[in-house]
Amino acid sequence: MISQLHLTEQIKFLVGLFAIVNPLGAIPIFLSMAADRRSAEMHRTAAKTSVAVVIILILSVWAGDSLLGFFGIGIPAFRIAGGMLVLMIAIAMFHAKVSQARHTDAEELEAESKVDISVVPLAIPLLAGPGAISLVIVGAHQASSLLDKLFFSLSIALMGLIIWVVLLLAEPIGNRLGTAGLNIATRVMGLILAAMAVQFMVDGLVVLLPGLAH
Repeated sequence: MISQLHLTEQIKFLVGLFAIVNPLGAIPIFLSMAADRRSAEMHRTAAKTSVAVVIILILSVWAGDSLLGFFGIGIPAFRIAGGMLVLMIAIAMFHAKVSQARHTDAEELEAESKVDISVVPLAIPLLAGPGAISLVIVGAHQASSLLDKLFFSLSIALMGLIIWVVLLLAEPIGNRLGTAGLNIATRVMGLILAAMAVQFMVDGLVVLLPGLAH
């Protein structure tokens, strides 16, 4: 049985992951890239994108620590670097923009000539970008047992389902919320991300510089 503390941590992780993946903020880009495609093709793209995001992030859960160890990177240093990256993304979201760390104009131009846009650029780097991968690796590092990592993986699978539904209903959601509504949602997600980013950096700095804790 998962304890109430673990359940709280999983909920916090899911909320943070939703904020940084921000599928609502991806709606305008998804619609613009898939504007000339048939409805059935858009649905297939939505499904493939969500599966790709799940695979990328679950790989980060199980292989993230090993990858950091291979390069000799300690988790405190990674927390600080990840926090800085997430803060950059959050600041861009405050301005209702997509951070260049997630998606560049060059990538969007390249995507226009692609037949399949589900994996690149929609899944990575737009949804499962460096910020989301950093969040997942840090969160998975805190997992104290195999069961915890399994629950992280289930949370990611749930996020994949949410992404699929949002992209599947991208057109009606976009019409209902409008540009103003999507921007408001993006800014709220940015606020949550900014707070998480600062906490990431503080946690890393306290470990590297213990004197700061006093």
